[in-house]
Amino acid sequence: MLDFVKVAAQMEAVGQRIRQGAIAGQQKQARALEVLTAMAENVEHYRQALQAWGESFPFNAAEPVESLTLRRTVPPAPKEHMILATDGSQIAPSHHEIAYCYLINVGRVAIAYGQGQRPHLDSLPQLVYDPEELERSRGWGLPIEDWLRYRRTQAEILALVELVQTQNPQLPAVALLDGSLIFWAWEPLPAAVREELLTPILAAWHQLRAKRIPLVGYVSASRSHETVNFLRLGVCPYREPNCALHCGQTNQPGLAATRDRPPCQVFDPLRDVLLWQGYLAPQQYSPLWRSRSRILEHYGEHRIYVAYLHGGSEVVRLEVPEWVAGDAELWQQAVSLTAAQIEKGRGYPVALAEAHNLAVVRGSDRQRFFALLERELIKAGHWHVAPSPKEQRKRQSIA
Repeated sequence: MLDFVKVAAQMEAVGQRIRQGAIAGQQKQARALEVLTAMAENVEHYRQALQAWGESFPFNAAEPVESLTLRRTVPPAPKEHMILATDGSQIAPSHHEIAYCYLINVGRVAIAYGQGQRPHLDSLPQLVYDPEELERSRGWGLPIEDWLRYRRTQAEILALVELVQTQNPQLPAVALLDGSLIFWAWEPLPAAVREELLTPILAAWHQLRAKRIPLVGYVSASRSHETVNFLRLGVCPYREPNCALHCGQTNQPGLAATRDRPPCQVFDPLRDVLLWQGYLAPQQYSPLWRSRSRILEHYGEHRIYVAYLHGGSEVVRLEVPEWVAGDAELWQQAVSLTAAQIEKGRGYPVALAEAHNLAVVRGSDRQRFFALLERELIKAGHWHVAPSPKEQRKRQSIA
């Protein structure tokens, strides 16, 4: 039980730290906006520096593909359009439960506006009980929890494209996913694992491209620093931004790095969303940026571009494949329909919220799931079916 009297005694110090951080953040935001404006006058010089030295940077910086100071107003969405979205949830495997298995549940939503049709709402559960499948991740040195998370990401994307195929929208449409399209954590995976995860995803995205339906990864409360990191080139005091030579900073394995703070870190810990919050008005969006994350080397024609949209209540990060970013019509369609969803949802896309509600596994759902599983185990001849003593005791706690 949480002792709120003791917690309250610590809150004053927390409040002071928050106030100090807010003041420092405003100062760094103002400085970053000054540098952004200055760099815009010679952006090609900084692009070339990024291309020449970016591979050695100890940080990840995105590359602008439009003017740094470009601000566009969101175009109005057509009255008739369709939104398709998925989100996922899971029951993780536990040795304390009656059986070692996991469940992935994907909620799917298709809403046709201006058509007078009922929305399509359903969920797709996938139960994995096969011992060989459960043990595969151990052979690769991966925790089962990580493998489950990667499988869930893949299932959300494949379910979204399957939904597009069944709905076959003839209206302007957008396919929304909650979260990033840049699978940062997959870069260090063994090649065979990465290929198994990515190959079906990229094939599914190709189907969206053939149907000219833009795909958007919607990232709320993004913690990315990719565009702010590009501004570090504008404050680097050296003619050549060789981080290893001048500052002892490197991303190369086997090379030592100093702990001294490089002069280009004047913006830390400013995040991209705070930068663009100071530059964009509501219903405006930023220029496009090409992400340079290493995992994107495996994406082929689906490399990811990013932009920031001020939806009113927050600045959100939008991620789209290259074939959307390079097509002005698809890009505007993606922005306008996403912004319309934010407005309809009063700060968060309606379709993504509904997909989450369909996917989420609540406590009562979990109990029914294990009750069904217990019944099947008993039918199969397993008479002693019960959670571990530890799990049983936790459920019976008097606290």
